[in-house]
Amino acid sequence: MFKEMIRRGFIGISYSGIITFCALTIIKVNELNVSASEIWVHMLGSIALGIFWGMASLIFENESFSPLMQILIHFSASIIFFYPIAILLGWITLSAITILSSFIIFIMIYFIFWFTIRFYITRMASSLNNAIK
Repeated sequence: MFKEMIRRGFIGISYSGIITFCALTIIKVNELNVSASEIWVHMLGSIALGIFWGMASLIFENESFSPLMQILIHFSASIIFFYPIAILLGWITLSAITILSSFIIFIMIYFIFWFTIRFYITRMASSLNNAIK
């Protein structure tokens, strides 16, 4: 289990690296002047979130929880982990409209990922069942 957590943490770091690279590309293309310390802080937040979401995916492998419980635990943990980091780093400001709109966007992105993964897994299961027949 520990080895799997480390592996998924590194996968999360990889995804955060891709996102950070995209952000740095936008900064470069727009010729913005950003200090190295500011980039470092935001990259650290991105890495922390990547590690969290990489490890949090283990929730879906716990078969003692129903699929609905897995989603509720993962979603709640994601909100609890994401918002303090996002607010602390200034990705989201502390105003009601910003928090509400970011929460709606978070829910939309979360469920787009969830429906995409669910569709993929359902399709894989169907393909395996057809292969068995």
